[in-house]
Amino acid sequence: MWLDKAFLWVYNLVSQKIMSSIVQRLKENWKSGLTVSLISIPLSVSLAVASQSTPVVGIITAIWAGLIASIFGGSKFNIVGPTGALSGILASYALTHGANTLASLAVVTGVYILIAYAFRLERYLVFISASTIHGFTLGVAFVIGFGQMNYALGLSGLPAHERFWNNLVESFSHLSSTSLPALVLFLFSTFFLFAFAKLLPKLPSAIFLAPIGIVIGMLSQSGSLPFQLITLGQKFEINPAIFLNPHLSFHPTLLSAGFTVAVIAILETMLSAKIADGMTKTKHNGRKEMMGLGLANIVSGLVGGIPATAALARTSLNVKTGGTNQMSATISSIAIAVIAMLLLGYFRYIPMAVIAAILVYVAIRMIEREHFERMWKFDRRSFALSMVVAALTVYIDPIIGILVGTSVNLLIFTEKLSRGQFELFLNKTGTGLHSKIISDTLPHTMEKTDTLVYAMKGQLAFINAQSHIARFEQKLNGYENVVIRLRELCFMDLDGVDAFNEIVELIRAQGKRVLVSGVNPLIQEMLQESPVFKGLQKEGAVFERTTDALRELGFQAVA
Repeated sequence: MWLDKAFLWVYNLVSQKIMSSIVQRLKENWKSGLTVSLISIPLSVSLAVASQSTPVVGIITAIWAGLIASIFGGSKFNIVGPTGALSGILASYALTHGANTLASLAVVTGVYILIAYAFRLERYLVFISASTIHGFTLGVAFVIGFGQMNYALGLSGLPAHERFWNNLVESFSHLSSTSLPALVLFLFSTFFLFAFAKLLPKLPSAIFLAPIGIVIGMLSQSGSLPFQLITLGQKFEINPAIFLNPHLSFHPTLLSAGFTVAVIAILETMLSAKIADGMTKTKHNGRKEMMGLGLANIVSGLVGGIPATAALARTSLNVKTGGTNQMSATISSIAIAVIAMLLLGYFRYIPMAVIAAILVYVAIRMIEREHFERMWKFDRRSFALSMVVAALTVYIDPIIGILVGTSVNLLIFTEKLSRGQFELFLNKTGTGLHSKIISDTLPHTMEKTDTLVYAMKGQLAFINAQSHIARFEQKLNGYENVVIRLRELCFMDLDGVDAFNEIVELIRAQGKRVLVSGVNPLIQEMLQESPVFKGLQKEGAVFERTTDALRELGFQAVA
């Protein structure tokens, strides 16, 4: 009997704590969740349209992808849903294979992400440089922005082409058919969005533009205005729903497209989580976030949605409006469902020119100008590579842009490593240290001296071994004594061991004395494979500190 009472007491205590925790989280996050939901609705509608899908599909994606990611993800702040980063790829695929295939693409994307999760492939994201990501973002922003020309100019009935450039040429060739009311409304809406963001940066401007657009659209439809505007309801059938019955099917092209979308979704999600961590001084769980993103895309596809990823703007809004954990994203998804069922029907009156303005605003905000300014000022090569990635993203394919950018960056990095970084101390008997060089290349002329301390940096491996050897063959051969310092050498492979042997033998062949100092424990074991190093140890030519080696040579100065 007493056991039953004890169990009941523990159960009640745990239940109360759980309920208390849930209530506390609801109190902390309901405002941020509701605010994010209000901005997510117009953005999800707009981005779904930009993806050649329908407004309802965008809402469904925001509901289910956001909900599943909030439950299973590892970031306290990420908001997952339709994003600009994916819209260009999705639009291209939908134009070729039909918008109804995007649900299947979402499922395949989720499977790819879960495979990446299972094999811990997210660790290889470090190979994708910031310059590549910024170039890709610039390309996507260009596609989104200029992809709205038809809506911004009020053009209709134009044939749709598979390639973005062909659609752009088509739009330019029909500029004479521009609708002045649509253009004026687009310009007014764009100005409103940016002016509002400037004057009231803490409030999302799209929330306030959407009702204005709805009113203008209603007046246009009722004939109260002396002109007609193309509205969302004229382009798409809008029947509020929280799920659809997708026609899932498999096509071989899903494999390549799904891979591309998965890579970009992972990149965007991890980048968004990292930025949110920086804003909040927290740390997300990357492994869980990968799993949550994979499940979110699979569920999104199964309920008729499109591929989704974390949305940086909505995530930032979540942080700025007081979100503290995943409960905010959960509330946001539920609020989107409730508001959409009640009010989505009114969105049929939003003019397409207003939708175009929202998407252009999103595209421009995607571009982080300060990063390009910094690259232009300090690293022109990275700036040029970003431009190449952007051009490839626009003209060919986003994944081609990312692959080319990553490959070129790795080649540049490899070439930099291949030079073999070093630090050079020139010592002269009687005066001690009198010159110091830190570089990866030797100067054209070297000062005369009798003792040289050559400190290898980073690694001595197949990639840079020949650079170190070549220095001793060509310029570093006029000294009586050479001290090879290995304290900053943290990696060595067998090619590095062979290079070490060759350098020591080169110095000795010139009749010079060679000493070794400061052997890093990380390479100690590998150096035991070197008979030359063992020989130096037996001779007493290996020292723990460079000062000891120099003292052996008669110096009192410290290098």
